[in-house]
Amino acid sequence: MGQTSKVRIAVVGLGFGSSFAKIYKDHPDVEYVGLCEINETKLHEIGDALGIERRHTSLDEVIASDAYDAVHLLTPIPLHAQQSLAILNSGKHCACAVPMGTTLEELQAIVDASRTNQRNYMMMETAVYTYYFLMVKEMVERGEFGRIQFLRGAHYQDMENWPAYWSGLPPMHYATHAVSPLLAISKSRATKVHCFGSGYMRDELKQKHGNPYPIESAIFQLDDGLLSAEVTRTLFHTARGGLESFNVYGEETSFEWHLHNESPILFKKKEQPPGAWGLQFEPHPVSEKPDFRHLLPEQIAHHVNGGHHGSHPYLVHEFISSIVEKRNPWIDAVTSANWTAAGICAHQSAMNGGAEMIIPSFR
Repeated sequence: MGQTSKVRIAVVGLGFGSSFAKIYKDHPDVEYVGLCEINETKLHEIGDALGIERRHTSLDEVIASDAYDAVHLLTPIPLHAQQSLAILNSGKHCACAVPMGTTLEELQAIVDASRTNQRNYMMMETAVYTYYFLMVKEMVERGEFGRIQFLRGAHYQDMENWPAYWSGLPPMHYATHAVSPLLAISKSRATKVHCFGSGYMRDELKQKHGNPYPIESAIFQLDDGLLSAEVTRTLFHTARGGLESFNVYGEETSFEWHLHNESPILFKKKEQPPGAWGLQFEPHPVSEKPDFRHLLPEQIAHHVNGGHHGSHPYLVHEFISSIVEKRNPWIDAVTSANWTAAGICAHQSAMNGGAEMIIPSFR
């Protein structure tokens, strides 16, 4: 397979993938896009709508083809690890929707395959490219938060009536939307965890994974030994609309984002008169979405109005740029594994009554 100056990419799974295919098609460093979808009717409907001629109904066909340099997987969770390995071992770069896998062995295998084949792997974690994450990241790097003291994340979503592979899934197996922003902002790795399950799960949901918990809550120790992070994840039997949030608490500034239909709030120290007791912190609602389109090529900047709080074009640009520039992507195989392993070990802790679990380091 010969690498061209521009990237030739196939998007696999068009339920969620069609929004990414549009961005790849517009990216200046993409030569062309192919589509892969087992539902042939959907394949042709989306292919016609996007004006994309290269179409496949089998991932095996994509993997065997010399027509592609890279593949973006947007397939069901149980397929992620084995499909990622097949792509990397075929000599192609691989982007994959979260999570990277659901066992520690799968994560290590993908890290090894990326390194052995010298091909990029990138977990496409939307939560670290939202408007507000980019804003907080920039503020932290400018020193506006002072020392970070604590972090908290949550992801509430009820997967009732979703495709069968979601049935009874351990909540922390799909925790990266809540875990990743905390580890990325603090530039840390989670090293150990205590996690407890909560709630009552009906019997048929327990069968597939042996998981009795609709909700899991974890406290993670981070690798500097001074910071901790708290994460709660719900998947079933919880009367709450969908929510992905992250909170960062610093000495000088703190950030809270609890509801996606409400503005986040920054808390900053308020000037006190001489002799005043205690401290006061003034809330500053973030009333306008931060604009980071300057980080993108102009051809894809308009896609920030799309899904997952504007994150999709940033993910596409980082993956494509990493290939063109012959470097690792920011969310490379090692980072992806470290972020995903936190949730896998958290579930192990919950299944053992909250016992401490050491989270392996992937290097």
